[in-house]
Amino acid sequence: MADTVSTQITDAVTQANVKVLGDSPAMAMSNLYQTMSQSLSLSAQNAVTAQQQSNIVHQAATTQGVSLLYSVDTASMAAATSKAMGADTADLLANILAVALALKDINKPSAPPAT
Repeated sequence: MADTVSTQITDAVTQANVKVLGDSPAMAMSNLYQTMSQSLSLSAQNAVTAQQQSNIVHQAATTQGVSLLYSVDTASMAAATSKAMGADTADLLANILAVALALKDINKPSAPPAT
């Protein structure tokens, strides 16, 4: 038996190794692109999920606020509104006007005596 390897075999192995080395950059880039696209899609999915959860919280807060507004008694609302708006303002202005007119009459000069 001969201890030498056929040149055709060494050429075939060398060509197979060269093909693997030639294809490895393309395989690496394709793996990178696939990983990046998966990461970006997960990021978009997380953003959509966060927005949906935020909308649910906003709807719950709005519903709670409307429910609170509808549950308040009308009489207590009217009393609170009149206190807040100063319902006695007209009476106060009438009193101030009366005092001003009274002071005007006091400070009016009297007519000279008739001779």
